[in-house]
This record gives sequence, C-alpha cells and structure tokens, in this order.
Amino acid sequence: MHRPGTRKDYQARVLRVLVHIQDNLDEDLSLERLAKIAYFSPFHFHRIFRSLVGESVQQHIRRLRLERSAQRLKGSTAAVGLVAAEAGYANHESFSKAFRAAFGCSPRFFRSAHGRRGRIAAPSNAHYRDPQAFRPLEEEIEMKVEIREIGPLRLAFVRHVGPYNAVGETWERLTDWVGAEGLLADGGEFLGLSWDDPEVTPTDKLRYDACITVDAEVAPSEGVGLMTLSGGTYAATLHEGPYDRLGESYARLLGEWFPKHGREPGGPPSLEFYLNDPESTEPEDLLTEICMPIVPRGGGHAV
Repeated sequence: MHRPGTRKDYQARVLRVLVHIQDNLDEDLSLERLAKIAYFSPFHFHRIFRSLVGESVQQHIRRLRLERSAQRLKGSTAAVGLVAAEAGYANHESFSKAFRAAFGCSPRFFRSAHGRRGRIAAPSNAHYRDPQAFRPLEEEIEMKVEIREIGPLRLAFVRHVGPYNAVGETWERLTDWVGAEGLLADGGEFLGLSWDDPEVTPTDKLRYDACITVDAEVAPSEGVGLMTLSGGTYAATLHEGPYDRLGESYARLLGEWFPKHGREPGGPPSLEFYLNDPESTEPEDLLTEICMPIVPRGGGHAV
C-alpha cells in the first residue's frame, strides 16, 4: 500500500515521461532512458507505467506513432512508404499490418476515407456539422486566417485524458491552483492543447492539457505539471460563440482554408487561446483563437 502522497508523486513522474514521449516520438525511447527520466528503476518502471497509464510503454509509443501516421495520411499527400518510414517501420508490409490491426483497414483505404478527398474531419472539440450542410464555398464569407509564429511558451498544465467535451473538472483544478498561487494578476494566458484527433484516437485516450502561460520562476505543484511548448508556424483564426461549436471552425479551417491555399496542417497540438472568461460571458459572446500547426513552405512535415 502506498504511503500518503506516493501515488500522486508517481503520477507526476509518469506524466513527465508522457510529455517527453509525445515531444520526442522520433528519438530514443528505450525503457531505460524513460525510466531514468521518471527516476524509477527499469525493473519497476514498466509495471508502474502500465498501472497508471493502462498500457505498456511500448504499446503507448507504438499507438502514438501510428496515430500520428494516420493524421499524416489524412492531412498530406505523402507516399505511404514515407509515412511508414517516419513511424519507424522498415517496410510497407510491416507498417500496413500494424496499421490494419490498429484501425481495421489498410493505410490506403484509410486515406481514401478520411483524407482531403474524403470527408472533412476536425480535431479537438469534434462537435461539427455534417460537411454537406455547409453552403457552397462561393456563398461563404471567406475565413479570416493569419499565418504567424508562436512560442516558445512556458506552461503550467493539468492533463485530461478522455472525451474533449468533459474537460470542465480539469479546468477547475487548474484555476483553483492558479488562484492559490496568486497568479491571476500576472497576466498569464489561458489556453488548451489538443493532442489527438477523435477520428483516430479512442475517446477514452484523447489527451487535452488545460494550461496557463507562466514565468520561469513558477515551480510545479501537486497535480500541476510544467512544460515548454516549442511552438512554430500556425494558422490562426478567431472563433466567436460557444465552445461546443468550436468544431465548426476547425472543420472550415481544415476543409476549406488549408486546401484552398495549398498548405498542409502540421503535427499536434492545436492551440485554443480563451480570450474571455466563460464564467462571466454569455456563450454566444465567447472568443477563442484557434491556432492549427502549419507546415512552413519549403519546410519538412511537422508530424
């Protein structure tokens, strides 16, 4: 039986590993290296990880790499062989076998069903209209999008794993901590990081971080982690209205703006900057700046 506080300490140490994995999917992610980051012995680490995360270290890494590949297939025209190599598979056959086991179809079929020529799909808060319900493009008011650089950002965060529409308790935990630490007067920005695509990742494994930007002096606390988001090039647009309709703006951004301008979405996370307080603002007056990663012209694919 754990001593009081031990389980929370273990959770914080494993969270450091989860953040390291998602930021370094192409690097050495050996059990020994990850155990060192968590300050556990390799012998105990893999058991602790499985107990807290619900899957083994290698299952977790393999799933994230395959989900990244699925997002790549949806958002680009890169050859399947290239996507397989980026995921660490030596050949097309082994990649296709693993992909079929994860998604129930071949990579080529998945692309035809979910890619740009298939149906429009929105990451993050996926409560959006059927694409067929949109008016013809020529009747739409063109979406206002700004391409700009963001980051790096130092963030204090609380992680939510599960449906994106159930993040309320996570935000309460973060704001309670912000108030207790006296950070409300420091001018930090509240934002959410959506790491997964609901059409790719099982609902119970979707990752979302409720965040606030903080100074270098701020230290981690129980249940609140710290990370530095390196940032990059983003397509930014303003969503006006309730949060449960954010998916409509994502759908337009991905389904209209990106292909119209010949650009490709980069890898996660997408950022949502919450510009006013939902506690004192009517839902129709809420303002959210959506920032989708974008592959710079002439650059590599940020996946």
